[in-house]
Amino acid sequence: MLNTDRPLSPHLQVYKPQLTSMLSILHRMTGAALAFGSVMLAWWLFAALDGVRAFSLVQDFRESFIGQFMLFGWLFSFVYHFLNGIRHLKWDLGFGLEIKSVYRTGYIVVVGSIILSVMIWTMTGGK
Repeated sequence: MLNTDRPLSPHLQVYKPQLTSMLSILHRMTGAALAFGSVMLAWWLFAALDGVRAFSLVQDFRESFIGQFMLFGWLFSFVYHFLNGIRHLKWDLGFGLEIKSVYRTGYIVVVGSIILSVMIWTMTGGK
């Protein structure tokens, strides 16, 4: 007789979130954010080609709270994706595969992404 009280295969409710899984999910989310940000960049470029009125509309949106929030998110996504990509490249070369190293570099990527994003944002005045 088959026990129907338990799931047939493991799923997210069974697993306890770990740093490695959270960073993997964040890497995918930042990749999607970069793709969306590229669409926004294309909108900005096409507006610049279209004329002053269209460009002014995009600039007004970019300078709004939501636009600034999205721009900072795009910056963070780029920095995180870049640093985590270097981490993955290092793994592809066979370095840093020990669990202690994986966790240490994971924390370095997260903290480094936050610090670098804030530094770049501050240095550029959020533009």
